[in-house]
Amino acid sequence: MTHKTLHPEGWVAAKGYSNGVLAQGRTIYTGGMIGWNSQCQFETDDFIAQVEQTLRNIVAVLAEGGAGPQHLVRLTWYVTSKAEYLADLKALGRVYKDVIGRHYPAMAVVEVSALMEDRAKVEIEATAVVSD
Repeated sequence: MTHKTLHPEGWVAAKGYSNGVLAQGRTIYTGGMIGWNSQCQFETDDFIAQVEQTLRNIVAVLAEGGAGPQHLVRLTWYVTSKAEYLADLKALGRVYKDVIGRHYPAMAVVEVSALMEDRAKVEIEATAVVSD
């Protein structure tokens, strides 16, 4: 096992994320991934679809480093609209599970006024740890 979820005794269970992760091994850091394809082109302006593409982009970068979604220890999400993020949490959860599976690293979500690419609605930074 490359990591251990940290959950202090007596705390209410975190839903859809972990409060903390202890990991040891080779570390992979992604840049901010956004919801465009491998040719740097957006195929949609739909928030959920951009999240799905963003997560797929993260998985592709992890694969280049010999890792998979199960090695993720942290995700930091930047969204341009808290309302869009919260609008359909069931669809968001489905897309997350389809791409990442039932693996929940430590996460944070921050609403920002804009991202560097005008059409981007979400940007996610990822950290993964692969055991030696």
